[in-house]
Amino acid sequence: MKILLFGKNGQVGWELQRSLAPIGELIALDRTDTVPTCGDLSRPELLAETVRQLRPDVIVNAAAYTAVDKAESEPDLARAINSTAPAVLAAEAAALGAWLVHFSTDYVFDGSGTRPWQEEDATGPLGVYGSSKLEGEDAIRASGCLHLVFRTSWVYAARGGNFSRTMLRLAAERDALTVIDDQHGAPTGAELLADATAHALRAARQRPGVSGTYHLVASGETTWHAYACHVIERARRAGRPLKVAREAIRAVPTSSFPTPARRPSNSRLATGKFRDTFDLVLPDWRSGVDRLLDEILVP
Repeated sequence: MKILLFGKNGQVGWELQRSLAPIGELIALDRTDTVPTCGDLSRPELLAETVRQLRPDVIVNAAAYTAVDKAESEPDLARAINSTAPAVLAAEAAALGAWLVHFSTDYVFDGSGTRPWQEEDATGPLGVYGSSKLEGEDAIRASGCLHLVFRTSWVYAARGGNFSRTMLRLAAERDALTVIDDQHGAPTGAELLADATAHALRAARQRPGVSGTYHLVASGETTWHAYACHVIERARRAGRPLKVAREAIRAVPTSSFPTPARRPSNSRLATGKFRDTFDLVLPDWRSGVDRLLDEILVP
């Protein structure tokens, strides 16, 4: 099996290079790869030629325009990467009879309510980022290609910056912190996403009927404030010197931090369809975060 991966150096793409390598011949591209093959999703006109040249059995698109606020002022670029490029990849996958694996987001919903979103719930993006991701999803489904679209949220990775590192730095520098407490979701590790994707892909190759859209996040739920408190308390117990006191981590509403793009209050995603279809367990969000912290907090 030949697997063509786009976005190899992103959070999820980096982990996918590890998880996909044992199940097929992996060709991994990044946006800087332009000759002789193109990995730049902002140049959709070259993607079709790349797929035709390499003729993969599976295309995995882990690349995306993810600058939520900047998308409001760069709608054309956001749509080229998040909408047009997936449409091109889907059309080429359909022509080849290949699978397309694509990652989407909870931002396709309007963030209302308190119950976890089901795959079939009505969508309602709040901004350009969510709209462009939904357009990409719709194009994939309309193409008729075999596909796995995985909606996820609150993604973090050990590589590079992440929420935990930011909170630990601020907790060491400041006497007080303010953290949003009215957005709800499940922090989901790129490592978990990559491993679950590899398992699901192996199963899907034997069962074409599972082609479709799935929600894929860690189990449980939290808020950014509770997430921050969890991280800082773990660091405190590990003996990390911190300046902020427990009572000085203040919960505030989203309105305290105005941004160009609206954030969904409810990022909860129901994962029953994914778990039942692929017979996989999705661990509680704390297990992944704690594992990350064990690495960060090593003396």
